[in-house]
Amino acid sequence: MALLNFGGVEEEVVTREEFPLEKARETLKDETIAIIGYGVQGPGQALNLKDNGFNVIVGQRKGSKTWDKAVADGWVPGETLFEIEEACEKGTILQYLLSDAGQISVWPTVKKHLTPGKALYFSHGFGITYKERTGIIPPDDVDVILVAPKGSGTSLRRMFLEGRGLNSSFAIFQDATGKAFDRVVALGIGVGSGYLFKTDFRKEVFSDLTGERGTLMGAIQGIFAAQYEVLRSNGHSPSEAFNETVEELTQSLMPLVAENGMDWMYANCSTTAQRGALDWWKPFRDATKPVFEKLYKEVAAGNEAQKSIDANSKEDYRAGLEEELKELRESEMWQAGATVRKLRPENN
Repeated sequence: MALLNFGGVEEEVVTREEFPLEKARETLKDETIAIIGYGVQGPGQALNLKDNGFNVIVGQRKGSKTWDKAVADGWVPGETLFEIEEACEKGTILQYLLSDAGQISVWPTVKKHLTPGKALYFSHGFGITYKERTGIIPPDDVDVILVAPKGSGTSLRRMFLEGRGLNSSFAIFQDATGKAFDRVVALGIGVGSGYLFKTDFRKEVFSDLTGERGTLMGAIQGIFAAQYEVLRSNGHSPSEAFNETVEELTQSLMPLVAENGMDWMYANCSTTAQRGALDWWKPFRDATKPVFEKLYKEVAAGNEAQKSIDANSKEDYRAGLEEELKELRESEMWQAGATVRKLRPENN
């Protein structure tokens, strides 16, 4: 692994230069990679691995929408697409990419096919970290590894097709064969990672749950809503409020941050914008940091995990979820957003 400096802190990472795709293919040349689950992460990882020349099969429930999606993506029933149990039997590496709730329910089926020397792969530390709650306890004679792309499966696939990579974390929970490191890094390169940074299952799930509830999804929606509502209550039109709150950020400024960092984005804005941003970022940090501290404590205590397990196990979960998503979708802010997106030049 390479030792790189991140803001004055040295960290071990794996790059494509030191572990190229050819080496990854050689490492896994005798493996059959079974993708169990074809929902959020499954399609992107499976297709990237296949396109990169690995031996990949997919396990999914026959007759489900995701089975049909797999067929539409080119997986052939009886050849590269199987029922979950048959795929588990055939695979030497089982990439367990079902939802957290799905992993709990299907675990008895998967576990009986984890024969000695196989590898159990996750893209989220949830099932193992909270094993007392999930019941996911692997046998001692298999490798248990993790590659967690820092983005959705859709982004992973899109960036792969553009010739780019999505950074991923990797972890080894159990090295039964002595090959766990080579296996996990080869898989990380195979799915299309930009570079791989080391973590453990516990840290991965703590950071992931905090991020999803924080700046990646929960906090950003809350901040969007707060600013939009303040602008609307002061007489600004939906179009103006949405463009100043969401559109300018996502379409103009965040690409600049991604390109060279926040300071570079500031430097490419007006001096008035610079002054205001520099004056106000610390008050926003001070106002929200206690919320993040509370959030992290809830994650570390397992409370957020238990909420997810409880909610996802309800029979009416999907119906309730749709109602909550409908509230977002039909809010004035996101209805304005739908109109703004239609008016973008590329859509006209």
